[in-house]
Amino acid sequence: MVLCAAAPAGAQGAGLSFYGFRAGATLAATDAQVRLLLGRGLSCQRSTADPRLQECRATVADPVVQTPVSIWLAAIDSLTGVVTVSATLPTADFVRWREEIESVYGPQPATVQGTQGMAQWIFGTQMLRLTWRAGAGRVEASVSIVDGPVLDGWTLGEEGAPRIAKPRPPG
Repeated sequence: MVLCAAAPAGAQGAGLSFYGFRAGATLAATDAQVRLLLGRGLSCQRSTADPRLQECRATVADPVVQTPVSIWLAAIDSLTGVVTVSATLPTADFVRWREEIESVYGPQPATVQGTQGMAQWIFGTQMLRLTWRAGAGRVEASVSIVDGPVLDGWTLGEEGAPRIAKPRPPG
């Protein structure tokens, strides 16, 4: 199975994908992809501060080795702004994830510090980031895909400014 090729039909144009998940896709298309990968569908919670925002989760099976894979996403106006696919994998399966990403999007140098690493790909207005932390024969890995226009479109309406919290001072 190709992990980076097929994406839901509801995605906004061509873009980066992993396991068929794509930032910028509709929640309906993303839910259909979860069900295609034998998940029970998305479980979403709407924000009380801004009802246009939703946080959704699901668990699917890796199509090659049936390892449980967690899906987390943030949606704005029912479009996915950020999608994260994560799992604890045997080293060989992590290598398969990375090789699949690189075969589709090209090799990228990794930033590695100790047992943790990161590589990222940027195409147009989207970013895909592979992060990992290696352990004894296992790797905690995640692939995050971000859609810039969906995130940039988040405002409180015509009058309000975006609702982004200001960082608190240390201490």
